[in-house]
Amino acid sequence: MKDFIHHEESDYFDTSKDARQERKMAKKRDRSQYKKTDQDKLLKKEFVEPEEHLKKGIVTTVRPELFMVESEGTLYSCVLRGVLKKDKTKLKNLVIVGDIVYFAETGPETGAIASVEPRKSVLSRADHLSQQREHLIAANVDQVFITVSVIDPPLRIAIADRYLIAAEKGGLKPIIVCNKIDLLDSPEYPEREQEREMLNECKDVYEDLGITFLEVSAETGEGIDKLKALMKDRISVFSGQSGSGKSSLINAATGLTLKVGKTVAATRKGAHTTSSAQLLPLSFGGWCIDTPGIKSFGVWDLKEQDLRSYFDEIHAESQHCKFPDCRHDNDPGCAIPNAIEEGRISLLRYQSYLSLLASLQSKHLRR
Repeated sequence: MKDFIHHEESDYFDTSKDARQERKMAKKRDRSQYKKTDQDKLLKKEFVEPEEHLKKGIVTTVRPELFMVESEGTLYSCVLRGVLKKDKTKLKNLVIVGDIVYFAETGPETGAIASVEPRKSVLSRADHLSQQREHLIAANVDQVFITVSVIDPPLRIAIADRYLIAAEKGGLKPIIVCNKIDLLDSPEYPEREQEREMLNECKDVYEDLGITFLEVSAETGEGIDKLKALMKDRISVFSGQSGSGKSSLINAATGLTLKVGKTVAATRKGAHTTSSAQLLPLSFGGWCIDTPGIKSFGVWDLKEQDLRSYFDEIHAESQHCKFPDCRHDNDPGCAIPNAIEEGRISLLRYQSYLSLLASLQSKHLRR
């Protein structure tokens, strides 16, 4: 365990809350070593224990104040050592699904997490309640399946583009999975021709950008074999809009029986089914992570001046703008309108860009 990470005690302990933590621990376990007079000494001692006394594992599920860690075929219920100082970090959560952690056994199939290995990749978003905090979703993932649906709920390219930016920032390969294509042939949806045109345009746009775009149906099985092949021997995270069918797709590809929900008819938005992210082993090799759906997605730490660099086609055309700091929002001498008219930039993607630009400007004004 040469990569064991030693953190300062201040990263994990909040001395102003020791009394409250003491009561919690005493009530749960009634163990004398958790008394205030001994706690700091004990935990400091544990941090410098020989490395062979710590076990290495992967976090499979995160629950309130509890982390399920798989190690050598055994699942451990773990807690964090000490009290997490959330107000001293920009992270909403310190340990997430997919993290490689080192922990000390505290009893039969229980443990206390001592440290977290540096992450190779991470999927995150801005926290809904505090835009100044980063909400981590999953770590050490190879690829993200950005899950959308063609109908019910309707395809929203703006959410897909936000995930694409988050994937690039976090070091993940993005793959767009458009579910429910069977509904394009359903008489229940009279607008299906419009939705089919939207689907075809999105597919053309993203494939031109070198992004894999899958058309699938968890209901009929169409495209599931292609999805399964991409999942094999990789760690994948499914994330996207609520109601797009992430859990249904995982069930169809793996044979698992994750709980699935239905779209709310009144709003045509998805209802949350998955309540927390969970790491699931695949019988054909690899792992996948199912995550709760969202109705909106805020990209973490995205600056207005960096936005256009995440839209490759807009960035390329911006070289022809009159001014180098052009925002492409009705700016004089902007080259983007002409590029749209000549078909070099998709109007859908430009509208998505403007939506993100407006949200960043709004966030700046609120500060």
